[in-house]
Amino acid sequence: MRRQVLLFFFVLDFTSVLGHVSYTIPEEMPTGSLVGNIVQDLGLNVKRLKSGKARVYTGDGAGYIELNKDRGLLLVKERIDREAICRQTTPCALHFQLILENPMELYSITVQIEDVNDNPPTFEKNEVRFNISESAVAGAKFVLDRAIDLDVDRNGLQKYALTPTDNFILKSENQADGTEKAEMILQKPLDRENEETVSLVLTAFDGGDPQMTGNMKIFITVLDANDNAPVFSQSTYRATVFENAPEQTIVTSVTASDSDYGANGRIKYSITNSLDQAHELFRIQEDTAEIRLIGHVDYEKARNYHINIRASDEGGLTDSCKVIVEVIDVNDNKPTINIMSKSGSISELSEPKTVVAMINVQDPDSNENGRVQCFINDNTPLVMMSTSNNFYSLVTEGELDRERA
Repeated sequence: MRRQVLLFFFVLDFTSVLGHVSYTIPEEMPTGSLVGNIVQDLGLNVKRLKSGKARVYTGDGAGYIELNKDRGLLLVKERIDREAICRQTTPCALHFQLILENPMELYSITVQIEDVNDNPPTFEKNEVRFNISESAVAGAKFVLDRAIDLDVDRNGLQKYALTPTDNFILKSENQADGTEKAEMILQKPLDRENEETVSLVLTAFDGGDPQMTGNMKIFITVLDANDNAPVFSQSTYRATVFENAPEQTIVTSVTASDSDYGANGRIKYSITNSLDQAHELFRIQEDTAEIRLIGHVDYEKARNYHINIRASDEGGLTDSCKVIVEVIDVNDNKPTINIMSKSGSISELSEPKTVVAMINVQDPDSNENGRVQCFINDNTPLVMMSTSNNFYSLVTEGELDRERA
């Protein structure tokens, strides 16, 4: 039975609306600001408001508007934020009723809330980061975060701008939901060797007056592509080593550089095969490029070695150089005397300069170290005579007398 009574009064209220008035105000008006003169606009008077115990009924309890019964005015009761009430819905309006008693009367009131440009475009993140390979081709697309502007219509988001535009340009297009999609388009390939990071700023603009903006920083890390081969600082290196140098002697080192980053710029060194078998006598440290002696070099066997060095990065690109190692002679060989021919006896009647023996003297060393001089005992009737390089004859110096010797 009680439910029927409530329903009756609801229907009665709904069917007894005696008038309607509409006002339009901007959002964010100060408390106490005038909305409208209700008694004048509805044809009432202040006495009726008081006798009828006039009150504002909002239904949802949101008391943004209040009635001043002494003056017959509708006033702003508390701050009205259009975005909080209606979000993106337009138009935005407050609907409420003015109720009077004795007799009961109902009037409908609508207050349209106009948007004020009180919200700048904002991005969810202040900055975003991309990792883009320098091998990315022109035309590659990178979707950017959208900006949000709580204002509507002209006061809402209108456009984007991207700066600088050395490598990227901005492309934006309207979506079915009314938002604008922003993409960053690569127009000039990145070069990590010139610029490891790229900094951009995406700016969102609204259409208000004054115009408001929001910014988002874009940081791009340029990932390396293996587009640079190792390069030796010299095509030919020269070094020296003593022929009596011990094993593990550091002969020299080489240097190559690679402008790539990370694994693509990591260089390993190796010795390639050579005709003089240098790879059997020398070893290169693959990471430091130190060349060490691992065998015995002999000036008399080889006066120099040509070592072919290869530098390889982990991307497979290479460069090569040559190291020429000059062997420095050391006096490490004794002269050797070889008796080529000799006479076991000789007649005392032999003529002077009779050949008694033929001798070959050898010293494998070179230059001064290999130059020899030969001597025989003093007080003998024999002398050494050089016949040609390293060949000697032992001959009688004068007459021989067996009775004396």
